[in-house]
Amino acid sequence: MQRCLQLAAMGAGAVAPNPMVGAVLVYNGRIIGEGFHQKYGEAHAEVNCINNVAEADKTFIEKCTMYVSLEPCAHFGKTPPCADLIISHKIPNVVIGCRDSFAAVDGKGIERLKAASVQVTLGILEDECRELNKRFFTFHEKQRPYIILKWAQSSDGKIGAGNGERVFISNEFTNKLIHKWRAEEAAIMVGTNTALLDDPALTARLWPGNNPVRLVVDMDLKLPSSLKLFDGTFKTIVFNQHKEEMGEMLSFCKVDKDEKFIPQIFNALNKLQLQSVIIEGGAKLLQSFIDENTWDEVRVISNEELIIGSGLSAPVLKNSSLFEERTIKNDTISFYRNAVINKMY
Repeated sequence: MQRCLQLAAMGAGAVAPNPMVGAVLVYNGRIIGEGFHQKYGEAHAEVNCINNVAEADKTFIEKCTMYVSLEPCAHFGKTPPCADLIISHKIPNVVIGCRDSFAAVDGKGIERLKAASVQVTLGILEDECRELNKRFFTFHEKQRPYIILKWAQSSDGKIGAGNGERVFISNEFTNKLIHKWRAEEAAIMVGTNTALLDDPALTARLWPGNNPVRLVVDMDLKLPSSLKLFDGTFKTIVFNQHKEEMGEMLSFCKVDKDEKFIPQIFNALNKLQLQSVIIEGGAKLLQSFIDENTWDEVRVISNEELIIGSGLSAPVLKNSSLFEERTIKNDTISFYRNAVINKMY
């Protein structure tokens, strides 16, 4: 099952809104086939695993145990049901990491396997399997995207100079990691001031992978069209209080200023099947998610050598639990979980 997880993780950033899944086929303690879900809309892990079996080993498939990190699907989506594939190949034993809570599956794959007299074992490395797909499970079980808050701050707790001048806080190596993070999420969000003052592209250009959908909050539609966010290279959605308009590369999503903002954002992102968002500022937007306790993970980059002095204060974090720290040259990266939600999914 640990190998299934290793394989599944190789699909990060390429399979959403599907989950990452790995599968391994074992005969007498020997792996004869393995595979993972590589790209959304293409073959699932179980299919790739079976297709990976060498011609000389295909006679052993009917005597194998298949290990798979997530319950095999039992419905027709972009591909046929994997439970039927397992049954058709007469695989007698299936070990499943965790149940799939997606409504179209949710136990139906397990039921179909058992009805075909397949021996099913469930719950092997279950926590690790759910952790891997925390975005997927959050989306389907809580009906909202997985929320990651991220900011960089100086050693004296400032995220900006406060005079409109842009300050580069994180180092070049940390910046590459940030772009890796972006490539792993479905969307990235900033507020009006960040878009206006920093003019960010919000792409993953420093790391191979997909670029997230760009989200910007511009309630009064005052941002100029000359900003990089509106360059038409990647999809951008503008949350505002004036108009609703869906386009191929630029869309406008209307929100009611008299209603709570964050639930409206969640509702819109659910409809768009965007399962995760990394929010990169500014302080007001980040603090609003903290105050509403509608976040799952926080990543704070602290430049231990930089002192800004008078400037914009970093958000005040609440209900947090530190679970990891990394050091990259002069940057310390602190990872926090929401202590009230308890789990990251």
